Amino acid sequence: MSKRRKLRMRNIIKKAIQSFRNRNEPTCAPIYQPSTKVRRTVMVCISVCLMFMVCGNAWSMGSDLAKALDKQEQRQKMVAVIIDDMGNNMKGTKQILELPVKVTVAVMPFLPTTKQDATEAHMRGHDVIVHLPMEPKQGRPEWLGPGAIKANMTDDEVRAKVTAAIKDVPYAIGMNNHMGSKVTSDKRIMSIVLDVCKEHGLFFVDSRTNYWSVVPELAAAKGMPPVRNDIFLDDAHTLAHVNRQIAKVIEWLDKNDTCVTIGHVGVSGMYTSSALRSAVPALKDHAKFVGISDLVHSVWGWKGKPINTTIPSDAQ
Repeated sequence: MSKRRKLRMRNIIKKAIQSFRNRNEPTCAPIYQPSTKVRRTVMVCISVCLMFMVCGNAWSMGSDLAKALDKQEQRQKMVAVIIDDMGNNMKGTKQILELPVKVTVAVMPFLPTTKQDATEAHMRGHDVIVHLPMEPKQGRPEWLGPGAIKANMTDDEVRAKVTAAIKDVPYAIGMNNHMGSKVTSDKRIMSIVLDVCKEHGLFFVDSRTNYWSVVPELAAAKGMPPVRNDIFLDDAHTLAHVNRQIAKVIEWLDKNDTCVTIGHVGVSGMYTSSALRSAVPALKDHAKFVGISDLVHSVWGWKGKPINTTIPSDAQ
């Protein structure tokens, strides 16, 4: 309610009250005694005026509260940090697991510390996903690791490999690709990979190692979240580069509600873990740290529940 309207209401009320006071004061003029009907009318007018003033103030307060809540909601952006190449006791593993915020660890199957890293990450409250090796266009074969998906495999071979990988990584709730610039552009293979994931209640995160990846398109068609990587943190192995990429994450969040960013243990593991720990306060000013499962539930309404994933017997 505007100040002018409030002032006008106050004046009306004052005049009405003054009229009641004056009715019993002695005067030379003939005394006028208002009828019951008149008194009732005046009281109704006063009540209506008071109601408008109260409602006006309440509406103003409610509007301010709604704006504050909207502003708070707008500030509740999400950043999901995924750390690849876990499962082989690589540099930075311990430091990543000890980060004071929630992250997602992508654990490669069939490696010496696969189950150890996945289990510890889960116990610390981090998300765990399968980091599935896939054939790239270029790169050394030994970089792939065991259980890799290759372009010359049959449908049955692909299905068997993906199923085995899911069962080898405890507490897995999703999957992403390790390398895979060749396979992620193959509709036949990726359709099988996504089908197996969905059957097990897992979603798939496209790491975007290939600009022509078919994963988001296929995922959307299958009713799965088309989630993908937005920014690589450590595609160059220096602390300065990781810090620059974290600055890009902050810039991204200024324009977008969510950001998925991928780093690694290994060659850049110590740089990545150190830069992330230092950047936690700055990133918290822009977004909430979430696991990748929190993001797909919130953004795409994903309701998949992991089944048949391995849980160590001593943890059951």
